[in-house]
Amino acid sequence: MTSWTDIITRLTDLLGKSNVLTEKEDLLPYAFDGTAALKQMPRCVVFPANPEEVAAVLKLARETGRPVVTRGSGTGLSGGSVPHPDGIVVCLLKFNRVLETDPANLTMLVESGVITQTISGEAEKAGLFYPPDPGSMKISTIGGNVAENSGGLRGLKYGVTRNYVMGLEVVLPDGRICWFGNKCVKDVAGYSMKDLFIGSEGTLGIVTKVLLRLLPKPAARKTMLATFADMEGASRTVSAIIENKIIPCTLEFLDNVTIRCVEEFAHIGLPVDAEAVLLMESDGHPAVVEEESAAIARIARENGAMEVKTAAGEEEAAQLAAARRSAFSALARRRPTTVLEDATVPRSELTKMIRFIQEVGKRHNLLIGTFGHMGDGNLHPTFLTDEKDAAEMERVEAAMVEIFDYAISLGGTITGEHGVGLAKKRFLPAQVGNAEMELMRQFKRTVDPDNLLNPDKLFVSVESGGASEKEKDA
Repeated sequence: MTSWTDIITRLTDLLGKSNVLTEKEDLLPYAFDGTAALKQMPRCVVFPANPEEVAAVLKLARETGRPVVTRGSGTGLSGGSVPHPDGIVVCLLKFNRVLETDPANLTMLVESGVITQTISGEAEKAGLFYPPDPGSMKISTIGGNVAENSGGLRGLKYGVTRNYVMGLEVVLPDGRICWFGNKCVKDVAGYSMKDLFIGSEGTLGIVTKVLLRLLPKPAARKTMLATFADMEGASRTVSAIIENKIIPCTLEFLDNVTIRCVEEFAHIGLPVDAEAVLLMESDGHPAVVEEESAAIARIARENGAMEVKTAAGEEEAAQLAAARRSAFSALARRRPTTVLEDATVPRSELTKMIRFIQEVGKRHNLLIGTFGHMGDGNLHPTFLTDEKDAAEMERVEAAMVEIFDYAISLGGTITGEHGVGLAKKRFLPAQVGNAEMELMRQFKRTVDPDNLLNPDKLFVSVESGGASEKEKDA
């Protein structure tokens, strides 16, 4: 096998010395992503500047048998960009250009390293709207959003990243550069290849450009915060809003643990004695927003809301929204380690799921704050713990297993937006079953026969070509 000395020399010849990192202190920031307690040092990190350089790196990796992990800002929460210890990290932060905003076709073409909030801002300049808003949007890249099929607070009404991708430029593991999709609103010619790569977590190809669908900017928006003395009232409110054929832009939830942490952190006047609060937002035509927001407030009161506060203007609306957007940061201040998890259940099962999470926390003597996108059933049970406490981390692991098993039993999923990655791959077979696991493996073997890209992610084992024992038992 080609030595690392030779590989580094060839990478330096391809990209230039300043674009190849090999020293331990330089590699350390790339040894982990946003996932707690997962860390692995790569052999080198490279910074290509165009698709041809990405292709050259992949050809070299294939020739020398070295695995490759793609990375943007490293904000992932399932270990998707944690490096392989004998591999190359391909960091795409130099792919940072907005190439075109096309109001006539409501599209934007960007490179994969563009920050999500930059896309939102560029769309707004043109009077347009890019809806996906993951919690990390200030620092996450669109390539990472595509790889994980990221969601966000506006997912209930507007969907997730997949709903806004019209085309992709992808470098395949053998170095071929492919374009999938176009600006056409309708296109049913052949397989939808771009959809195979969206959410594939970097296991099939490296995305270098993204063609995004934009929307007209909503003319009006109204934000409300409803306070509840019990969880059931909040859940009933969510169900009743949807049953009344109202789809809010945002329908978010904080439990009492999270409320207290956010108030300690942000001091924005949240009621610390409430068991739950709902952040609710309507957007669209001004007349529709007025009608919807009035109906939402009425429904909340009918289902036990102690108070429904309506933002008087944009500044107050931003302050209310900050209560939800700061939830993770606020919780992270309580203990040395914060494990932010992600499970989704049908809306009808939300109360059961939230109560189960609370019960699991008590039974395992763990502090868990739960918040999330209640409108689409996506919850984020967040473990406040200490990774140096081995006994406590064992209890965290046991609690996670119970939570995911229970979510699946309710017809839910182990992840609504964070992805499978390294952290959840052992849970995937129980959700999807043997046939789907083998079909995914077949796609992986066909596109990446050398198992070059992100080889440890999604699957318990790919190298063997068969199912793991856990999968056989699923």
